[in-house]
Amino acid sequence: MSKLDEAVQIRESLAAELFDQLRESTHDGVGITRASYGEGEQFAHSLIADTATELGLEVTHDAARNTFMTLAGADRSAPAVIVGSHLDSVAQGGNFDGAAGVIAGLVVAAAMRDAGMTPARDLKVMGIRAEEGEWFGVSYIGSRSALGLLPEEALDGARRADTGRTLREHMHQMGCDPDAILTGEPSLPPASAHGFIEIHIEQGPVLDEMAIPIGLVTGVRGNSRLPNARCTGEFSHCGGVPRSHRRDAVAAVAELVTRLDDTWSDCERLGKDFAFTVGKLSTDAAQHAMSKIAGAVDFTLDMRSVDGLVLTEMEDRVREMADDIGHRRSVEFDLGDFIRVEPGVLSPRMREELSEASATLGVRTMEIASGASHDAAAFAAAGVPSAMLFIRNANGSHNPHEAMALSDFTTAARVLARWLAHSA
Repeated sequence: MSKLDEAVQIRESLAAELFDQLRESTHDGVGITRASYGEGEQFAHSLIADTATELGLEVTHDAARNTFMTLAGADRSAPAVIVGSHLDSVAQGGNFDGAAGVIAGLVVAAAMRDAGMTPARDLKVMGIRAEEGEWFGVSYIGSRSALGLLPEEALDGARRADTGRTLREHMHQMGCDPDAILTGEPSLPPASAHGFIEIHIEQGPVLDEMAIPIGLVTGVRGNSRLPNARCTGEFSHCGGVPRSHRRDAVAAVAELVTRLDDTWSDCERLGKDFAFTVGKLSTDAAQHAMSKIAGAVDFTLDMRSVDGLVLTEMEDRVREMADDIGHRRSVEFDLGDFIRVEPGVLSPRMREELSEASATLGVRTMEIASGASHDAAAFAAAGVPSAMLFIRNANGSHNPHEAMALSDFTTAARVLARWLAHSA
């Protein structure tokens, strides 16, 4: 075992302590809640920043209050290696989603200092803000802000799901500078990054079922979303209106979902990568009743694919379906505009280097695509060579039962350290 590898193993206790503190301080009684630009996320950033200061790292923040923790390299003028992930969570989620990637970066930076090693170039550990789209309906807020790519309309057009307040208002509350973000001037220019690596728990069962601790991610699905779609029909009596005269918004949306599900089945048969979900579907409880035909339904739509052409095709098909259903059922669909994030094409070179690092350490790996979205996709889309490592995780994610083993976390950190020492 090398000196660096041994140092990573020793620093496993630091990771355990940080995970424990995050859990204790952001547990909501059911799961973990660290809302984007909220108190839980802020606690996580403060904890990580304070830890980095104690470890002797340089700590800075940008206009979006992303946290950068830098271990100085031998050539400080060279483009830096960025290691990071997000520190927010979904409501009543798990403790490891996102946080594992930031803590892994801190563990490796600490281990390199412990081993008396200076990286060839700066190592920047990045705690990223607001990755979870459920809060504002906008993907990659923190990373795209840093890269100068946040859509201008997001600041005043996006409202947090639980408060109704705008992204700008929440940013101001956390000490951000939204006006600086509006300029589009990146705090992290793509040319300043040698590469970006994100460590993340797998959010599905594949690695766990295969008994393989680490996944080498081949690509990240993009998404196309309708955050505020509505179908409007006509309120009327359940028993008094024949089927031919109904303008039933629930039946119309149900048909749209069913037809889109049939399209998904067609995609599977044709070998096209696609997935979707209708995450929110609601009628107004104050207006609707058991015996009333629903006159309005609000819903969301989240479509994903590793192929941008498939996303474009599905956007067109959804609009065609809505027009057809609306005409036949005498309802109106107001879909709004699709909010699009392109698929992340990850670096084959970096993946191969991480594979070699894993093999040297005797770590079993497999290649795996990411069905979920990650900040790595934003970096890749900006032209930064990017890679991801998945950590085996039982029970999925976005729930309180995430079950990453600390030993698997340390294995991923060892692979990262080996890569940094020999390839970065």
